Amino acid sequence: MPAKIRVSVVGAGITGLSAALRLLEEDTEGRLEVTIVARDFPAPAETLFIDPSAHINYTSPWAGAHNRWVLWVADGSEAAAAAERDHSFALDTFRHMQTTHARFPEAGITFLPGIEYLEKPGPEYTQLKDLSVQKRLHLHDKDLDLGFRVLDPSASDRLPAGVTWGCTYRTWCVNPMVYCSFLLRRFVSAGGRVLKKDLRTPHELLPVSDIVVNCSGHGFGDDPSIFITRGQTCLVRNTCDATVTRQNADGSWSFSVPRGFDGGTIIGGTKEPDNWDTKPLLSTRETLLANFAATYPQVLESKGGKFDVLADVVGRRPTRRGGMRLEVESAAAAGEKAKKPVVHAYGVGGRGYEISWGVAGAVAKLVYQNIGEPSVKARL
Repeated sequence: MPAKIRVSVVGAGITGLSAALRLLEEDTEGRLEVTIVARDFPAPAETLFIDPSAHINYTSPWAGAHNRWVLWVADGSEAAAAAERDHSFALDTFRHMQTTHARFPEAGITFLPGIEYLEKPGPEYTQLKDLSVQKRLHLHDKDLDLGFRVLDPSASDRLPAGVTWGCTYRTWCVNPMVYCSFLLRRFVSAGGRVLKKDLRTPHELLPVSDIVVNCSGHGFGDDPSIFITRGQTCLVRNTCDATVTRQNADGSWSFSVPRGFDGGTIIGGTKEPDNWDTKPLLSTRETLLANFAATYPQVLESKGGKFDVLADVVGRRPTRRGGMRLEVESAAAAGEKAKKPVVHAYGVGGRGYEISWGVAGAVAKLVYQNIGEPSVKARL
């Protein structure tokens, strides 16, 4: 019997967990031995608030996390091509969430209405008045059952004051730590292994691996295109019957993401590039809550007209100029000449959950394309 191919997946965030599990699920011949190597692993969300700053770089627990569609104008640009790729990943992920929700009610996934309000919609949104564009984006595929609809204020739809465009559709959200723990449990059940280790570079694993998958989020500080985006949100006990997202005229955003599974509701949120501050600001919390209550006052009904705050949340989204890095390089361990493939899949920014299963499929494709090849140069 031939020796198994050793695959080390760096990182136990949403990308690493999804990639590792998908590798095993697609390994129908039992060729792979897959190990997740990470400093942080999923744990009950409540324990993370004991010392939030100690886990701030473990991004996945602090996410919303829900699906909003990736939109673009088909102008032939590199940005449009990247958005189209990410949209295909989001479609793959949506279908995966539907299947997983049906098979495993305990996975931490909830399906509910999604509502978007925009004060200054760009062309990527206004083009959606054209039904052919909606169809090109697969927003009416029967297996998705989205019920996608652009809101019409001239009919029975009401838009909040200041909003000029809106839409609604069926979407999903997850309780991050319930879902991440579910993925980890499925991975181990499928034969995967875990190793807790704080790495300085993914190349440390090359001596004990045939191929390394780098889902580190931040890229170990050796990628000049990586920067962090600080986000502050507020976790409340109030229930909300929809994910609601509002683009404000000043460029800020207001949103709600119900976590389900007794996880409360996230009210957000800020996007602050290169801000490393770990401490939440009370003034920011007050602004976030006031803005969202003005947009969707129904959120206050479950708590007698007030917000019942559980915690302020600060997280760091590893973001990459030009989009996520999804490619293969050949690399050698220190002191060795022989090169092995390293698959990079990091820097996804705020769309980690939305495109997770699609990215995992792309990672699996790159791994299987490069198993046993000493020198590779591939890119998705």
